[in-house]
Formats: sequence, structure tokens, C-alpha cells
Amino acid sequence: MNIVFNLLAIVFGLFSLSLIYPFLQILFDKTPINPISPTFQFSATFLFDYINFTLGNFINNYGKETTLLLVCVFVIIVFLLKNLCRFLAKYFLAIVRNGVVADLRQKLYNKIIDLPLAFFSEKQKGDTIARATVDLQEVEWGVLSVLELIFVSPVNIILSLVFLFSINAKLTISVLILAPIAGFVIGSVGKTLKKVSDKAQEKMGGLLSHLEETMGGLNIIKAFTAENYFSNKFETTNREHAHFMTKMLHRRDLSSPMSEFLSVSVIVIVLYIGTRMVLNNSESLDSAQFITYLAILSQLIPPAKAFTDAYYRIIKGSASLDRINEIIEAKTDIKDAENAIEISQFNNAIEFKNISFSYTEKPVLKNISFSLEKGKVVALVGASGSGKSTIAKLLTRFYDVEQGEILIDGKSIKNISQKSLRRQMGIVSQHAILFNDTIENNIALGNEINTQKIVEASQIANAHNFIKNLENGYKTNIGDGGFLLSGGQRQRLTIARAIYHNSPILILDEATSALDAESEKLVQNAIDKLLHNRTVLVIAHRLSTIRNADNIIVLDNGEIIEQGTHNDLLKMKGVYEQMVGLQFPVALNKEKKTK
Repeated sequence: MNIVFNLLAIVFGLFSLSLIYPFLQILFDKTPINPISPTFQFSATFLFDYINFTLGNFINNYGKETTLLLVCVFVIIVFLLKNLCRFLAKYFLAIVRNGVVADLRQKLYNKIIDLPLAFFSEKQKGDTIARATVDLQEVEWGVLSVLELIFVSPVNIILSLVFLFSINAKLTISVLILAPIAGFVIGSVGKTLKKVSDKAQEKMGGLLSHLEETMGGLNIIKAFTAENYFSNKFETTNREHAHFMTKMLHRRDLSSPMSEFLSVSVIVIVLYIGTRMVLNNSESLDSAQFITYLAILSQLIPPAKAFTDAYYRIIKGSASLDRINEIIEAKTDIKDAENAIEISQFNNAIEFKNISFSYTEKPVLKNISFSLEKGKVVALVGASGSGKSTIAKLLTRFYDVEQGEILIDGKSIKNISQKSLRRQMGIVSQHAILFNDTIENNIALGNEINTQKIVEASQIANAHNFIKNLENGYKTNIGDGGFLLSGGQRQRLTIARAIYHNSPILILDEATSALDAESEKLVQNAIDKLLHNRTVLVIAHRLSTIRNADNIIVLDNGEIIEQGTHNDLLKMKGVYEQMVGLQFPVALNKEKKTK
């Protein structure tokens, strides 16, 4: 529909310009009275002859003044139709333009969700946000420009040239000789625009990353009076971005005046040639035809300028599209096997067999082997960087093992579909991950909302009492990251979420380490209820979380150095005893005296 109405607008536009001819004929008193209607042919000559025939009959029957009035009314109607078609063309273009961008944005978002965590450890979050916002905006303008470039300006130019050819071929050939020269000059300026645009968008990604980091850590920045340091750091990137944007805009802004200058130069040359032909009384061109020719030729300047502007926007948009495609076409290393198994329940045990893994060249885990039987609790302890959280990430297939294998009920997790694998697991992490949504939506998190079950889960998690005291209860929006709640309240909501999802396997990643004593007690009580009849992998520093575990595994530098129950490990008088002694020296002494 956009193409159809653009074509109609162009036809009405050319026809409206051809109506200059009868005005000039009346003005110069040269309207011939021809009683015979001209034979139809597809040319400007036929159009002018037909106008002369019709105009002559009108003048003969109604007089010049009435004929001039009728021509004026006809011109208004033609221009009305032209502009109505222009509006309808843009109306349908808006649907296409926004639809393309919306589809691309959705595709980009879906890819972001699908990509493994490792991808974002290499990319700045702000840069990814820039690609999904600023770069998409550039692509939007690029899409509009492509449609103009393909369907509007060239068709306008071609139809105008056909019309001009039919008026006078010699003049039009002069235009065709000069136009490619102008196009070459314009194209040479645009070669560097893509590179500069790419650098400018890259700097914008850096700016957004810096802004996101600043907003996330503003309390630390203020506490350490580091405002000047961060301001100077931002200023450096900001000025670099401004520098590239200035270079880019200089090149882009040069396109419009340059194309206008070159177009006017072409018209002046044509004006010189055509005037000489009229002055020499050329039979192929009279004064009225020449003025009409110039009027139509002048209308080639806007589409030529639009063509040039579109060309520059496409170059700039293509740089942004490259950045977007870098994400869309990124390889997803963690994929489901071709005939991936769907599991609906967990029956026996999880086995880690000779697992080795590294994020970079340095190994994080070395030949790790242990099992977690159904209904048992296994705790992982050790210093920061010993590989505890990595084991949990491998179990959930956020990363894939490099050596060895992880089995669930005897099946390698690489042969199990990721979704069905993760449905068997609930995670309560050290940092409560909540979303800018209502409490009930944060607990259900993508599952169907069952109000009664949400309340029951909240009661088990010791969260119901504080939720019911909120103004809107379970309908309360908790803000970005749940900032309207305390740390203990946020953590209890994540426990309620794990209870609501009722996953048979539970991963607790230092769930109480960031809480004060009172909050820890409430959360610990909730965790104790959560552990009932579940298979649990606990990652923790605190003795209170792990002392009742069925098996405690002590990790050091990616290797298992001790394992056993709490009492067994104390008898070994090794690393675990030292860890307990550092955290709870009084409790350890009491245990020794009791024994």
C-alpha cells in the first residue's frame, strides 16, 4: 500500500506540474484552437496536445477568465489528491517501520535471554542496552531510508526523467551525463561515515555502562568521596563520544547542501542549453515547454536530496545493525542435544564424575567427584574462589563441564533438555534477585498464580506477616530489585518463590551471608522448613547453615581436600576445624569439652 500510494502521489505531482503549461499558454496568448482530438500515445507531447485541445475548446466556449478559473480549481483538486496519497503512503509506512523495529527488538531480547551467562561476562551490560535502544533507533531510521531509497525517490526520479525525455531528449541527456558526476562526489564523502558511526555507537555503549555502574554503586561512590574520579572518567568517554558524533554529523550534514549545490549546478547548465535552444527558435522546444521542463526538473532536487540523505542514514544505520547482529548471530554454546530427554521428576541421585572446569586458562575445578542422593543435604564450604558457586552453575548448565560429566538418575545433563532440567531445581542465591513487579508475581515468577498456594509458601518462608502489613498486600509493587523491602524480607521472598515452585532439588548459594542476626534467624527458620523432604546443595560459609548436612565437602583451590559429616570433619582436625574455630571459637570449645 505504501508503494501504491507513493506511485499515485508521484503521478499526481507530475500531472500538477504539467498544468503550468496551460497557464503559460493563456499568459502568452498562444493557446491553439484545434478541433481534432490528438491520438493517444504515452508521451508528454500527447499530454500537452490534449491540454491544448481541451483548453482551446474551453476558451472558445467560455472565455479566458472562466477557463483560467476552471484550471485553478483543477490544480487544487490534483494537489489535494497528491497530498492525500502522500499521507496514506506515510500512514502505511509507519506500520511497516514500527513493525520491523518491534520484530527486531523482540528478536534481540529473545536472543539475550537465550545466550549463556558467559557471553555477558565478556560484554558490558550498558553496551548491550545501547544496542537494544540507541542502535535500534538508528536502524529504525535506516529502515525508513531503505523504503524511501527503493520505493520513493528512484521511482520519482525515473518517472520525472521519462516525462522530461518526452519533452526534450537533448536536454535530458545532458542531465544524465552530469548526474553521475554529482553522485560520485556524494558517495566519496560517505565512505568514512560508517567507520565513524560505528565508533560513536561504541562510545555510547561505554557511556551507558558507566551510567549503569554509577547508579548501581552510588552509595559506595559517595561513601568513599570518589565523585570526582567517576565524573572525570565519565567526562573522558563523553568527550570521545562527542568527538566522533561531531565528525559523523559533519559528514552527514555535508550531504544535503552538497547535493543541493550539485543539483542547482546541473539545472543552471540545463538552463543555459535550453535558453539557447529557445532563443534560436528550435522547433523541438518553445518557451512554455521550456519553463514547464524547468519546473519539473526543479522537482528532481527534493528526491535527489532525499536519496542522498537516505544513503547516509543507511550507512549510519548499517553500522548499528552490525552491532545488533553481533548479539543476534552470537553462538549459543550451551544447546540442547538433538534428541534431548525430557525429565519430569528426580528419583535417585546426582553424581559429579571427575569434573574439571576453567573460565579462562586458569583451572577453577580439578577432578571433582561426589554424589548427592535424593532427600540428602550436601554442603560445599571453602574460601572465596575455591569453586563452590561454579559447581552450582555447572549443575544448572549455566556453563558446560569441560571434562567429566554430571549425571541425574544416571543420565548426563547434556542429554537432558535445559528447561526440564531446571524445572527440577530451585535456587536461593546470596543476593536476592527480585524484579520491579508485585510480590505475587515475584513469587510465581512466570508460573500460573494460585493465591492460596502463594500465601502458604509465604507463611512457610516467614514472609506472610510483613506482606499482609503492606498497603496492597501481595499486590504491592516492590520497586526495582525490591529496594522497597529490607534485605531479610527480600531473601524470604526468594525462599517463598522456591517453595511455591516446589522443585525437588534445591540450591542454596550462601543465602544468609548478607543478613544481620535477626534477619538471619528468620531466614534460617524459613530455610529449615524449605529443606524438608528435598535434595539440597548448600553453598555456605556459616556453620549454622551446614552443620546438619549429610555430607560436607571442603574445597580448596578447586580440589576436594576433606569431606564427611560435621562431627567426622572435626575429628580430622584439619581445614574444616580451623574454619569452624575462626567463625565460632566458643561453640567449638564447648563441643570439645562435651566430647
